Amino acid sequence: MAGQATPAIAVLVRQRIDHRVHTYSVDANTPNYGAAVADAMGVAHARVFKTLVTDVDGSLTVAVVPVTGDLDLKALAAAVGGKRATMADRALAERTTGYVRGGISPLGQRKRLPTVIDESVTGHETVYVSAGRRGLQVELKPADLIALTDAVTAKIAT
Repeated sequence: MAGQATPAIAVLVRQRIDHRVHTYSVDANTPNYGAAVADAMGVAHARVFKTLVTDVDGSLTVAVVPVTGDLDLKALAAAVGGKRATMADRALAERTTGYVRGGISPLGQRKRLPTVIDESVTGHETVYVSAGRRGLQVELKPADLIALTDAVTAKIAT
């Protein structure tokens, strides 16, 4: 695993969480990037989750949704008791999380943000999220993902 250490992987190792790191090669500008990542790894799209940084009433909030759908911003706002959600400014999201777009992980972020994971996550034995760098995904149990991010689950994907 040399050369693959990221803050996300470091959290998993430090907490002794059972996980597997997977590599893939997909151009960052590929349309429907998440689906392309799932295809490159040979994994069902519904098991691969994308991490989106949003702004809910002026506070950054992380949304984790399957690559098969889109984020329902109204549902996200409601899930955290807010009124309005928008996608966060990309530069602010990168600066706050410490990751770059296409490699933002819900784990090991520079600043811990409130996190909501789509409730569909619990329907899988394991799921995949970014390991903190383009080209790396980490596979782990949904319960571990929820616990490590101190997330709430809600129906936030369309």
